[in-house]
Amino acid sequence: MLSFNCVHECFKYNGVHYNFKNLQNLALDLVKTKASYNCDIGSFLIQWLDQSKTITLNTSGSTGVPKTITMQKQAMVNSAIATGVYFNLKPKQRALLCLPAHYIAGKMMLVRAIVLGLELDSIEPKSNLEIDINKQYQFTAMVPMQLEKNINKLNNIKTLIVGGAKVSSVLQSNLQTLKTAIFETYGMTETVSHIAVKHLNNPDNNLNFKVLPNINISQDNRNCLVVEAPNICDEKIITNDIVKVHSKNEFEWLGRFDNIINSGGLKVFPEQIENVLYHKINNRFFIASEKDNTLGERVVLVIEGKENSLNASALNDLSSYYKPKVVYYVDEFVATDSGKIKRIETLKKIKKK
Repeated sequence: MLSFNCVHECFKYNGVHYNFKNLQNLALDLVKTKASYNCDIGSFLIQWLDQSKTITLNTSGSTGVPKTITMQKQAMVNSAIATGVYFNLKPKQRALLCLPAHYIAGKMMLVRAIVLGLELDSIEPKSNLEIDINKQYQFTAMVPMQLEKNINKLNNIKTLIVGGAKVSSVLQSNLQTLKTAIFETYGMTETVSHIAVKHLNNPDNNLNFKVLPNINISQDNRNCLVVEAPNICDEKIITNDIVKVHSKNEFEWLGRFDNIINSGGLKVFPEQIENVLYHKINNRFFIASEKDNTLGERVVLVIEGKENSLNASALNDLSSYYKPKVVYYVDEFVATDSGKIKRIETLKKIKKK
């Protein structure tokens, strides 16, 4: 079995072969560089290559307070193997690291390369990426903002996974003509990156998530997803994601349990309203709720930008139950580094006005 304390003989970083000892030396050199993204890579490699069987990871905090968790390194190896099996990744294939290594997505690109023997190129993880179009890449990972900004630079990439924030319906429609296979991921730090993927530009138009090998799914009494991943974690992971399970390895994501709005006795999923509005509102926005004496809760729309920038006709396709009763404007949303909106913190900015 592949282990966390081994470096694959085919592994390369920026075109150079590294064994275990040489990779330790590289890590020490990287933490001394001025570029923060290289320091992040070096810091992670130092932890990865030490004698401990565990490593500390930071969650994004998009659905609550950021926290530090302890993860078994072997679980990260097992996750890398599952990704390799699903996407048929082979030693000596080239991969691209363009995410910061201080979060799990960037760390796992490094782990996949080390474990699977990939030839990993690292570039600065910014919005407008400097991708070498003369190189062919088998695999990479991005956040939606990067995917949107670099959509015309992807012809030399075979498979791209995107996560960290929701892919809008507008961006998804723009992916349909690309030859690069684009997969949206489902996962969290606690599951060591993704445990399921959704092919966004497949000709069959099946937009359900399909789980990776050795992942079992079910639902609790709230219809929220329950994940069993014995190769990754010992206990079941009970999520707050409401889903419709279509088969033992396929599910449809409906929305967050903690976002549900009970308006006049009707359960409203903010994410479903947002899907209707994505093509009609140019600014970032989200649907939320506030207390109402008649309805209990009423639907509100929160837009990033100047007051009264919304065209009222944008809401015409919504029924009365789903139509926002109030529109609020916020100069700048609170968000994670990956671009995921922190709804609760952003709503607090409204109340301070």
